[in-house]
Amino acid sequence: MTQDGTLAYVQPPTRVDAGFVARAKGMGRPESRFRFSVPCIEAGCPQWTGKGCAVVDKVLEEETPVITESGRLPRCAIRSTCRWFSQRGAAACAVCPLVVADIGGTETYQSTLAART
Repeated sequence: MTQDGTLAYVQPPTRVDAGFVARAKGMGRPESRFRFSVPCIEAGCPQWTGKGCAVVDKVLEEETPVITESGRLPRCAIRSTCRWFSQRGAAACAVCPLVVADIGGTETYQSTLAART
């Protein structure tokens, strides 16, 4: 995560193993600095609506996706298997960096609307 609380992509993608976990825990709660990806488990997740992921839908309700003039999407190691991309396309990629890793509790997204008012 960047200092302004948005996602920064690690290149090349990093495998999470015991060594990574130990180093990350040594610097505090990893969940406050990293967002990890795993395959979507659909109905096994509390964010599942029965048709898709509620997280990306909620973010897109509140945020206007900003797609670059070139139309190019950011480099992403998981796009081919990403639930959000398959569900909402390029708009999901445009708002993906706004979904923070850990804001406390069970929420996975902190609205930026309150910060703008």
